[in-house]
Amino acid sequence: MGRWDPIPPMWLEGRFSFEFLRLIRDPVFRGDDVPPGLRKPVLLIPGFLAGDWTLRTQFDWLRRVGYRPRLAGVAFNVMYSEVMLRPLIDTLVAMHRKSASRVSVIGHSRGGVLAKVLSHRKPDLVEQVITLGSPLNDPFDVHPLTMAGVHAAHLFNAVRYGHPASVEMRFLRDLRAAPRVPTTSIYSRSDGVVNWKACLRHDLNSIEVHGSHLGLALNPEVYRIVAHLLPAPWRQT
Repeated sequence: MGRWDPIPPMWLEGRFSFEFLRLIRDPVFRGDDVPPGLRKPVLLIPGFLAGDWTLRTQFDWLRRVGYRPRLAGVAFNVMYSEVMLRPLIDTLVAMHRKSASRVSVIGHSRGGVLAKVLSHRKPDLVEQVITLGSPLNDPFDVHPLTMAGVHAAHLFNAVRYGHPASVEMRFLRDLRAAPRVPTTSIYSRSDGVVNWKACLRHDLNSIEVHGSHLGLALNPEVYRIVAHLLPAPWRQT
C-alpha cells in the first residue's frame, strides 16, 4: 500500500451514471460490429461489497450478442476469498460440463481477483480471464474508504468462521503466481476505488480505458474490448 499519490476524490465515482447513458447510445450496445458469440460460455463475477445485479447489464448484452453468460450467484461479495471460491469452482465445473468447452471469466474489481485465482486452480476449464479494475498486483492498494470496508469484512469473517485472515495465504500466493491462462487487465487511471497501478503486471495484457471504477461494468470502451477479446484471447508472445 501507499503508492497511490494523490488519491482521487471518491465523488468522481458518480460518473458511472453518465457512463451508462453513453453505453446505451453506443453502437456496441446494439451489437454493431460485435463478433458473434457462438454460444460460448462466460462467467461474470461481481466486485467487493457488490452482487450479481451490478453485472446484469453486461449479462444481458452478452446474451444478446450470442454468448451463454452466467452470473456467479453472488449476493454480497464480502466473505473470505477461499469461501467465495468454493461455489465459483462448482459453477465453473457445471458450465464446462454443460457446454463441453472452456469458460471465459470476467471479473469486476475483487471479482477479477477471484477470477485470476479461479483460473489458477482450474486452468483446464478456463479459456481466458478478463478483469475490470482489479488490483491483481496488490489487492490492498485501494482507496482508504474501501480499505475500511476490507478491515470490517475481515472482522466479520473472523467472527463468523473462527479463523484469522491468515487462512487467505494460499489464495494470495495463487494470485501472485504467473497466470496459467490468457489474462487481460482493463484499468482506468481515473479509477477512484482501486489504484490503477495495482492493476498492472508484466505477465498480463493491460489495456487502459477512461472512466470510473464503478462504471467499468457499464463503459462502452470496455464492451468494445470485451467484444473482441472473447473470440480471440490475448496470448503472451
